[in-house]
Amino acid sequence: MTIDRRGFLTALGFGGALVAGGAGGGVARAAAGVAASAAPVLPALVRQPVGSGSRGPARRLVAAPPDWSALKARLAGRLLQPGDPGYGVARVGFNELNDGQFPAAVARCTSVADVQACLEAARGHGVPIAARSGGHSYLGYSVPNGGLVMDLRPLARIQTQSDGAVRVGAGARLIEVYAALARAGRLMPAGSCPTVGVSGLALGGGIGVLARKYGLTCDRLVSAEVVTADSRVVTASACSEPDLYWALRGGGGGNFGVVTGFTFSTEAVPDLTVFSLTFPAGSAASVTGAWQDWVAGAPPDLWSNCVVSGGTPPTCQVGGCLVGTAKELNPLLDRLVAAAGTRPVSRSAQGKSYLDAMKYMAGCANETIAQCHLKSEGGRLPREAFVAVSRMLPAALDPQAVVGLMTGRDGIDLLLDSLGGAVADLAPDATAFPHRTALASAQVYASATHANRAAVTAAVDGIRDGLAALGATGAYVNYIDAGLPDWGAAYYGDNLARLKSVSEQYDPDQVFAFPQSVARA
Repeated sequence: MTIDRRGFLTALGFGGALVAGGAGGGVARAAAGVAASAAPVLPALVRQPVGSGSRGPARRLVAAPPDWSALKARLAGRLLQPGDPGYGVARVGFNELNDGQFPAAVARCTSVADVQACLEAARGHGVPIAARSGGHSYLGYSVPNGGLVMDLRPLARIQTQSDGAVRVGAGARLIEVYAALARAGRLMPAGSCPTVGVSGLALGGGIGVLARKYGLTCDRLVSAEVVTADSRVVTASACSEPDLYWALRGGGGGNFGVVTGFTFSTEAVPDLTVFSLTFPAGSAASVTGAWQDWVAGAPPDLWSNCVVSGGTPPTCQVGGCLVGTAKELNPLLDRLVAAAGTRPVSRSAQGKSYLDAMKYMAGCANETIAQCHLKSEGGRLPREAFVAVSRMLPAALDPQAVVGLMTGRDGIDLLLDSLGGAVADLAPDATAFPHRTALASAQVYASATHANRAAVTAAVDGIRDGLAALGATGAYVNYIDAGLPDWGAAYYGDNLARLKSVSEQYDPDQVFAFPQSVARA
């Protein structure tokens, strides 16, 4: 059985919420926006800042498009342009609302040399340049209109090593990483959406269902192979390019260079138990209040989410995962139920292997690994159309006020994903991810179509702003948000100044700049 995002959230009492960076969607499918063969509209030539920087001479913009024919001749992979077979599929990302964007070219990068060739051909020509791992950018920043997409999907090799580390190509999907690790008896914390690319997730932090026990995905990063804006290949680690290494751990994808490969540390696979509780109508405020206090005092072995679905009245479901057995879990759930003062209408706890638990959280528990891919990659999962934004909860919020924001908001979900535990073991400035002391992340999510996008966006933004008024002013860069006020400070907090310095050091000419890049914050 294949479950789309809206169906999965509706059935969350029997599964779990998707917490991967850059993921989202719903049942409603957007109508086809424009024909895949339509010609892209090239952007106006933008005068990017140029300067000598510390990494090489200034580059001047050339008032001419890149020589696509020359680039095609250099690439080992394919270069797809409008009208080419395969362009219609290659040009789109995960969110169907961004299907009106037409890149001038999509390069299927099969090697580091291909990435270098793309940068050498396109930089300085005024066209946006973006690397794409999984294509789950909420706003479609990995498929820039009129720009060059460096598609890293071919770089998807996964190698587990005898020392417990794993080397992962930037184009690997999370479901592929989980499957490879499970075969080796290892795990790493990451998100749950199976089709998300490991690159975007890790670079933005990597909130996931094992984060309280094992930390964020970025906390597991040992080293990264990076192609910089001037086409140099460097290794970023604690002892090599340390500023870049710091920035890559939570500073957001697309800002500092093209990461072509990662090395992560892993852990031995333990017992896991997944759980879900669905509460009766009218109990959302009491459950939300109890849940916030419960996760704040929970052992780090426990991760949980609380999903408030808009309506009159709103409804509430709780799900999660324990590193441990059902026998160890049940007393913890009993405490939550007692604190909420209401019994759930359904409650389940199931022991699962690591891979089965990740598939369960991904909404494809009954699918094969091959089927847990997008249809465009031979799987069964559809692309989706959605609007989503975020906030970070510094501490428990007034539950009555939170639920009040969701009253009458049919079709909108508020997903609270617990943090703390190992996430809080590091200081806010130890990596670029600043939200170390947060109680939880909050994602406001709704299905949308091209026709109702404006109305849905206004409703979602209103809930986001309501959460900010209650004290939740931060935001998660992997849930990137075009309308977020003061977005640089919201994503990065006190780490923004250092991130801008790293951006200037490695990309002084803003080759990788996009509307919400660090350089423009």
